[in-house]
Amino acid sequence: MKTRALLTAVVIISSAVFSCTTVPLTGRKQFNTVSDVDVNRSAAQSYTQLLSDPKTTVVKGTPEAQRIKNIGMRLSNAIEQYLHANAYGDQYNYHWEFNLIQSKEVNAWCMPGGKVAVYSGILPITVTDAGLATVLAHEIGHAIAHHSAERISQQMLAQGIGGLLGSASSSENSTVSVINQLYGVGGPLVLLSYSRNQESEADRLGLTFMAMAGYDPNEALAFWQRMAARSSGATPEFLSDHPSDARRVQDIKNRLPEAMKYYKR
Repeated sequence: MKTRALLTAVVIISSAVFSCTTVPLTGRKQFNTVSDVDVNRSAAQSYTQLLSDPKTTVVKGTPEAQRIKNIGMRLSNAIEQYLHANAYGDQYNYHWEFNLIQSKEVNAWCMPGGKVAVYSGILPITVTDAGLATVLAHEIGHAIAHHSAERISQQMLAQGIGGLLGSASSSENSTVSVINQLYGVGGPLVLLSYSRNQESEADRLGLTFMAMAGYDPNEALAFWQRMAARSSGATPEFLSDHPSDARRVQDIKNRLPEAMKYYKR
């Protein structure tokens, strides 16, 4: 037992030393025990598997499906320009994909590496292009901030798996397994449970990202107010573990001056 405890301590210390990174815009320091290459590759594999699952209905060729792609690419282009201009470009070799999935679920997510899904159940709440941009930018914010990698690292460390020692096949297989579970590949949608601090960070990033892409950040308030009204009964998956509605709206109001600096009409 002492030997295992010592090994775990060595892995944790090594992780902290060798994998400290900085989140763009917010400047928060973080550490991950899994490599971006492994996580992005695993996510791409999971995303392809999900889209090809007979139980998944991917909407193609409709105005709404094309609208999601157009807004998504507008956001990703603006974000990439910012990342490259601020020396983050080498850290984000993303291959963006945006797909609409037919489902009553009020939800959307972005896997590591830029693999995005929007569930049709959220569209009546987004209403406008800016509302949809709010959702997409928030989810992309999670990916840019490497929140999935942070959560996967925590889970793998809890299981005694040294993701930093990453070339081992067992580590990579574990990463695929975790991503599959979190995003419902081959089973029910579990979803990644981000911390409230991560959710707030994604809100901040998303607000600025939508501004960079030419969407008025003030429209984010209208979306979250509609979402709050929708969630007065059962809480949608999209809002699970998120800050309270009142706290989120107030935080967004406080962040608007920062985001407006990047707003390009």
